[in-house]
Amino acid sequence: METFTPTAKTKLRRLPDRGAFDRETVYQILDEAFICHVGFVVDEQPIVIPTSFGRIDDTLYIHGSAASRMLRALTGGIPVCVEATLVDGLVLARSAFHHSINYRSVVIFGTATLVADDAGKMTALEAITEHIIPGRWAEVREPNAQELKATTVLAVKLEEVSAKVRTGPPKDDEEDMIVPVWAGELPLRVQTLPPIADPYMAADAAVPAHVSQYARGAKNN
Repeated sequence: METFTPTAKTKLRRLPDRGAFDRETVYQILDEAFICHVGFVVDEQPIVIPTSFGRIDDTLYIHGSAASRMLRALTGGIPVCVEATLVDGLVLARSAFHHSINYRSVVIFGTATLVADDAGKMTALEAITEHIIPGRWAEVREPNAQELKATTVLAVKLEEVSAKVRTGPPKDDEEDMIVPVWAGELPLRVQTLPPIADPYMAADAAVPAHVSQYARGAKNN
């Protein structure tokens, strides 16, 4: 299927025209975002934790220390909500009320499952690494047995998913159009700066192309 089926949880009730359920939009947002926020409840206490992630097809992977409270809680199969947002610009209106932000976001509802086998964990860790900086996994030392044992990897299926996107200029009220205040959009973008080598690197060490030519984008698959 090219689209995710809306459910009672994912149906957008406010500004539904900004909603999107097609896989292309969802994938693009997830593949461009660096951080997701994982929400869950433990002992009646809501908790939201930011973390890095990776995606393979319709599965999102998160990882961390085996001692992590979040990962230990989620391994128990409790409901989870995962969210990722990209900020594309500031929307400056003539009135304070109509200021906004141009953004792209994805919200996922579901449960997390433990990736128990070493091969599956290695595949997920590669996806997480490549999500952050493509080309890195092939050059670095892979996790050893002790590191794999100390790492918990969880998978969240992309089943109940929705995206929400705002684009374009401010939406001022007609009577405010005569207010003598500049209005418009201030685009924001992720920009890379020159790499800074680890002080322990050899002075003549070459910067790999996946670092020097880094550009953030989506995988589109």
